[in-house]
Amino acid sequence: MANRTLWAQRLVALFLLGCLLFSYPLLALFDSRGEVFGIPLLFAYLFAAWALLIVLMIWVVEGSRR
Repeated sequence: MANRTLWAQRLVALFLLGCLLFSYPLLALFDSRGEVFGIPLLFAYLFAAWALLIVLMIWVVEGSRR
């Protein structure tokens, strides 16, 4: 039971992290003319944040099965 509660708390924390990463003030920091490997900085940030959330979610879900 405690393991399931910890799993749920971690998923809620990931949701809140996602809300923070995709909030306007943080997105506005990356809305510039800069580029990373030819990709606009905002798009690179969005993809990296999205990928980070997916990796963390896999880590939480797979870690709870052990």
